[in-house]
Amino acid sequence: MHNDRPIQVLRARIIEASPNLDHAKNFDNWWLLGTSGCHLCDVAEQLIKRFQAVQPIEYRHVDIADFPEDLMMEFATSIPVILTSSKRLDYPFSVMDLQQLLTYK
Repeated sequence: MHNDRPIQVLRARIIEASPNLDHAKNFDNWWLLGTSGCHLCDVAEQLIKRFQAVQPIEYRHVDIADFPEDLMMEFATSIPVILTSSKRLDYPFSVMDLQQLLTYK
């Protein structure tokens, strides 16, 4: 897990860049940060979808290409990244890592 910056601050910056995320229903959603054409992002999304078969989580794909350049560059070399309301998880991750996101809020 990655913890250089408080998640709430990071999520607030992302909401500022993507105002459509600023809804109460998105607060507890996981965000999968990635971009089109990213093979690892596709792999991560498939892993999350398989995980959803056993855990009822909601996630939203967020394309970093829509961010301002400084925010996009913050993630450019670490995507895919999962952000929950309290944790950041950089790839590579496994089903066990996803389970821990639920355990350690």
